[in-house]
Amino acid sequence: MSMDAAIRFFAATDVGNVREHNEDNFLVDKKLSLFMVADGMGGHAAGEVASAIAVRTIHEEIKREKDLLADFLTGARGASRVTNKDILALMEHAVHRACLRIHEEAQSDPQKRGMGTTLSALIILGTRGFIAHVGDSRIYLARAGGVQQVTEDHTVFNELLKRGKLTREQIEKVGHKNAITRAVGVYERVDVDTLMIEVLPGDQFLLASDGLTGYLEATEELVPYVAQDGDAATKALVDLAKVRGGKDNITVVLVRLGGEAKDDERAKRLALKREVLGRMPLFARLGDRELLRVMQSVEVRSYDDTAVVIREGDKGDELFIVLSGKVNVSRGGETLTRLGAGEHFGEMALIRAVPRSATVTSDGGAELIVIRRTDFFELLRTEHEIAVKMLWQFLGVLADRLDQTSSELRHAKQELSASDVTEDVTVEIFPGIEGGEHAAPFGRR
Repeated sequence: MSMDAAIRFFAATDVGNVREHNEDNFLVDKKLSLFMVADGMGGHAAGEVASAIAVRTIHEEIKREKDLLADFLTGARGASRVTNKDILALMEHAVHRACLRIHEEAQSDPQKRGMGTTLSALIILGTRGFIAHVGDSRIYLARAGGVQQVTEDHTVFNELLKRGKLTREQIEKVGHKNAITRAVGVYERVDVDTLMIEVLPGDQFLLASDGLTGYLEATEELVPYVAQDGDAATKALVDLAKVRGGKDNITVVLVRLGGEAKDDERAKRLALKREVLGRMPLFARLGDRELLRVMQSVEVRSYDDTAVVIREGDKGDELFIVLSGKVNVSRGGETLTRLGAGEHFGEMALIRAVPRSATVTSDGGAELIVIRRTDFFELLRTEHEIAVKMLWQFLGVLADRLDQTSSELRHAKQELSASDVTEDVTVEIFPGIEGGEHAAPFGRR
């Protein structure tokens, strides 16, 4: 279970310009490839206690399951091999254990009542990065010259922003706008955001407390810093926060995955996968961070030439999106259309179990992105903001489908009506046309 030697980390923490105590805590376990940042809160140095309990407990819980992590990396346990969901469940369980321990500690000491902590944790396992997050510390991903925030702040400010009721300028005037809406340990349980990301050589992850992120005006400000030498980068980020005020404790952990991603085939495929999903109408309104959550719920399947993807009349529970190659769509043995990259089929199977209306086969080999109904519903259940956006888009897809069907019915009805009129006119002008042997060829009667 030793960490890949190509993974390097750099860390720095500082009390800042105002605080007397550093209530931040961070942890790095090289063997587990586990990285954490926690920002405690509470009077009488209770915040420091809360953040220390959090990182220690989570570390203990994950370390206890190191065999599970090893099995994930090796694909052991046969048919019941460890999945992405198993790792995410382990991280969520570890945070819940930490939450309970902090809460119990607070209940036993009146001076620590209400203490809690933010928590941002990352574990790297092979080509996967797993994240657990609560509060307003952040994790950023730097890739291919850009930086994006992959965690979501659990703050009053962000909640108001998401609801769209107030402008950013109006929210700035709201009192306690920076108050966090979730913390580990304040109550016995807490909602934990979890996320799986496919990682690439050259990726960098920056874990930081709000002592730094609170002074960032835009995510793009981080780009020149993550391009520096590791130790220089962490020191420069701490100095940046202090120069801009340093009112809070400052902690940064920079994790770097070795190698270059420029010509990596997997990097290209991952970028294509994200691009194709982003173009699909169902996901067109999702932001980068929301697309990451969708990407962890899909899989990619390969089909040989003429392989059957779905069969007319069968019941299905999957939506398919063409990632590469082409597929043929046929009904009753007659080809209806041909679909290429970015096009999709089977979306009705996401909401109800109905027989497939057509047969789809691979044309020369194809790769398809697949979304199961159970994973789709789980996404709707756990990601409310994403759910609202996707359901609105789904209504649009259904409306377009209804318009198309109505148009086809009108066209078919017009053809039938035209056919009936033609038949009536023919019989009236040429009464012998139905008379078999008395019928004369047109123009010779």
